[in-house]
Amino acid sequence: MRLAVTGTPGVGKTTLSKELSKKFKLKYINEKEFALKNNLGHFNDDNELEIPIKKFEKKANLFLSKNKNVIFEGHIICEMKLNVDKIILLTIDPDELELRLEKRHYSIEKMMDNVFCEGINYCKKKVLKNYFSSKIIEIQSQNNVKSTFLLLLSKLLK
Repeated sequence: MRLAVTGTPGVGKTTLSKELSKKFKLKYINEKEFALKNNLGHFNDDNELEIPIKKFEKKANLFLSKNKNVIFEGHIICEMKLNVDKIILLTIDPDELELRLEKRHYSIEKMMDNVFCEGINYCKKKVLKNYFSSKIIEIQSQNNVKSTFLLLLSKLLK
């Protein structure tokens, strides 16, 4: 099984992906770690990694062609077309996202950018553009990983 998990920063992608990785014995791959390992991108003046989407997509799809049991996780995955069996779009109420990002000490500017993106369904629009609807599973992030995982499981098993 090849899965991808995407959504705005702070929705719970990493936590859910690691849980899926354990339960289904999938190799967990974070987009930033994958990019760094493959010398993709550079750090900007704000010390954020800027990843070239097309180069990342090409490397990731090559990796996916050689590996079966994988879960890719990251917010830019909505921007590309990965050869996965399912893409999981994790969403959250923008007010809840703001609270989560405040707890993580995001800057006001970064927090508002992400809350705005969630409010306009940026990731959802990109996922709908890049993936067939039969591959998309959209779920709302819950208060804890167990609840989110069970919600996802009910949709995966349909």
